[in-house]
Amino acid sequence: MKSILKRILPGFVISCLRKGRTECDLYLLRLATVSRLTASLYYILNRSFVNEKYAVVKGRRAYQKSLRDIGSSCALLRRNIHRIEKGLIMRPRRPIFAESFIRETVECFKSAVLSDNLSSAEAKWAIDVLDEYFTVVATSSEIDRARAIYVRVREESNIADESFSITDQYKPYPYRNLPEVNIEFDELKRLFIKRRSVRWYKDDHVPLTLVQKAANAASFAPSACNRQAYRFIFCNERSKAVAIANCAGGTTGFAENLPAIIAVVGDLSAYPFERDRHLIYIDGSLAAMQLMLALESLGLSSCAINWPEVDSSERKIRRLISLNEYERVVMLLALGYADEDGGIPYSQKKMGNLILDDIS
Repeated sequence: MKSILKRILPGFVISCLRKGRTECDLYLLRLATVSRLTASLYYILNRSFVNEKYAVVKGRRAYQKSLRDIGSSCALLRRNIHRIEKGLIMRPRRPIFAESFIRETVECFKSAVLSDNLSSAEAKWAIDVLDEYFTVVATSSEIDRARAIYVRVREESNIADESFSITDQYKPYPYRNLPEVNIEFDELKRLFIKRRSVRWYKDDHVPLTLVQKAANAASFAPSACNRQAYRFIFCNERSKAVAIANCAGGTTGFAENLPAIIAVVGDLSAYPFERDRHLIYIDGSLAAMQLMLALESLGLSSCAINWPEVDSSERKIRRLISLNEYERVVMLLALGYADEDGGIPYSQKKMGNLILDDIS
């Protein structure tokens, strides 16, 4: 409809209509700031958050379904096992902890084991942490009931340490066990500086093996209760990568030379409540930054592409990428081997008290 009106209406009419719409919106915006109620009413008329709200309710429904049909990963199990880990490392550690959710955890573990779909790494992590928990925790009626369920599941499912090819223990460990790192601050800073937003690339194929290596490293980024509710969708087919890039704003003029692209996608089915709806953007962005640094260390340059809330962009990218209704694009990442003659914006960065406020 908009495109038709642009063709048939004179320019000054279109300009007047835009100005009138802006003034009307500013008036409504003033009314909206009176209270939370008026703000809510404003967003009944303004549909800016419709897609997000739809994805959130779809995610909540999918979360409940995921508890019945557990796949290779389980958000509830990951969350609760991580909560138990935090209880195990507390100083001082309480004799009884995790009592309020331990039965929920072992029941979820039981369903996951019976489904026979849970990944071996996730199963081993759950087993190692639960073994440690039931070894050190004091007794109570609730904990004893949970322990009985857990022991029965271990016996009936024949899960034993020999079931895993991994010999490492997937449970809390002291800080001193972390690997030594010989990277000096100046060297790390050079990597940060080298990681620029590159928009011009060589016409070279981007190997999946390198991107997978970087993605595995990026998975060590922190996430809320270790749920890692995001995934990277990689495309190194040039024509499709260009089409995906053109779904976003800000790619005009350089999208056509991109050899590959990654969509960082958040998964709202990992959360049962609306309060957690923003975690996909936080966790996805933390992982994306580590991914870009990992790619840079492997010789692959990248450029983070903003993903604004635009209905037409959403529809376009969903025609190109298979997404669940509860998944949301967090950002796009262009990547490839940098053209050495390609320009790099200077992009002056904030420093000193412009970036750090000391309130101590």
